[in-house]
Amino acid sequence: LSTMQVLKSLTHHMASISGQHAHQGLLKEDQQLLILDQIGGLLPLRKKVHESFHRLLSSIQEYQKLIQLKDRQQDQLELLRFQRQEIQAARVTVGEDVELEQEIARLKNAEMLLDVIHSSIHSLYSASGAVVERIMEVGKRLAQASRFDAGLEPPSEALSESAYKIEDVVATLRAHMVGIQVDEGRLEAAEARMDFLIKLKRKYGKTLQDVLEKHTAIEQALAQVENLSGELSESHKTLEGLQAQTGALCQELSEKRHAVARDLSQAAEVELATLKMNQTRFQVSLIRVVSTSEPDPFLLFDDRLMTETGFETARFLIAPNIGEALKPMSDIASGGELSRIVLALKAILAQTDAVETVIFDEVDAGIGGTVAEMVGSKLAKLSRFHQVICITHLPQIARFGDHQFRIAKQVVNQRTTTTIHKLTHKERIEEIARMMAGENVTAKTLAHASEMMTEAVIN
Repeated sequence: LSTMQVLKSLTHHMASISGQHAHQGLLKEDQQLLILDQIGGLLPLRKKVHESFHRLLSSIQEYQKLIQLKDRQQDQLELLRFQRQEIQAARVTVGEDVELEQEIARLKNAEMLLDVIHSSIHSLYSASGAVVERIMEVGKRLAQASRFDAGLEPPSEALSESAYKIEDVVATLRAHMVGIQVDEGRLEAAEARMDFLIKLKRKYGKTLQDVLEKHTAIEQALAQVENLSGELSESHKTLEGLQAQTGALCQELSEKRHAVARDLSQAAEVELATLKMNQTRFQVSLIRVVSTSEPDPFLLFDDRLMTETGFETARFLIAPNIGEALKPMSDIASGGELSRIVLALKAILAQTDAVETVIFDEVDAGIGGTVAEMVGSKLAKLSRFHQVICITHLPQIARFGDHQFRIAKQVVNQRTTTTIHKLTHKERIEEIARMMAGENVTAKTLAHASEMMTEAVIN
């Protein structure tokens, strides 16, 4: 099972169906342009134009995206530059805030710290009966006693080492005390720096490491803006190349179309003359495509708008009677005239169309008599190039077929069925007679039908 859409896509090159819808389609300018290109063998070139145009269209869209991106980034460019300058001017280092916090604590408590250090030094070393003095005195007494008891020697030595360590502690405290200052100016500067770092972290991250990483990200963003300018330049060059390429293809297609249009206008008048429209004037007019809005500059080539089908549309003009002005077919063509115009174009197209089968459904709409004879003869000539299948109610057309089938509907078991039956030569004569006379077929009608069949074979 398959859908009609899939079936149509697979078989469109196998059969061409011309029915009443084909007549209606002939009134549409896009279909008229397609017919012109088919007759002129321009479909391969038209395909190149289509492909090149859509590559151009895709590149225009990408270029516009880059421009929009640049516009958005341009709005942020000044902010990015300000942020970069602010972080660079701050000259922050990781851990600086921790060190500042400790320094501020020392500055705020400098007097207390100096008092603690001074009293500690005094107690350990400077005071009468200081700790180091008492330890050394005990050590000496133990050293003297160790002459009589060797077991007292290690405690004596440990106390001596403790005394030396206390002296080292005192030296460290004195050195540290030099670095502790009561400096209101430095405290204010440290607190101001700390406030600045806190504000910086509020803007760019929780830590100074985050601030530095933000600086790196800003540098990358600014580099992308610079790279974007390069991308825009490359994209612009690509667009110019595609514009020139598409324009050249459209120009080539346009020139060939004008030549085909002239030839088709003449050939159509010749074909229409064989279908009893010998006074008809037919002209293919090519009209430049115009845009209802301001087009993208890259869609213009020599001030002409490019589309996926080229520079122009086609319009078939016709004047069926002498003295009338050429007008679009949709304005003046009747059903019978449209049927013959379709047939005339199919006859011209037969020389270039690769389709194998042409189906004409109700090609006899609006015609009869001598015109029907001409249509039947034209179909027979067309069958030299293609397999032609024609559904008709006119005997003047049916007689020209190499084979004839009768299609009938009947009710069987409460259901309507359709049957198709290939007619023998005798049955064809009978069917032709029935098509002429209806149900009351006479010997004279049969004789006339036989004569019609014979003349068709001779022709």
